[in-house]
Amino acid sequence: MKIPGLSFSWKRAVGITSAKQKFARATGIPTTKSGLERKIGSMVLGAVTGKKKRKR
Repeated sequence: MKIPGLSFSWKRAVGITSAKQKFARATGIPTTKSGLERKIGSMVLGAVTGKKKRKR
């Protein structure tokens, strides 16, 4: 039986999560599958349409 709202992640405890976040922020390369797909998809669409994505 689990306690609602209480979870444990060994990756977070070891520090893998924060290392991946720091890498992604420093390089601009997403470390998640969905983030990488989103980035590649926007690059492909930009190349096809000829529009450049504006920076915020």
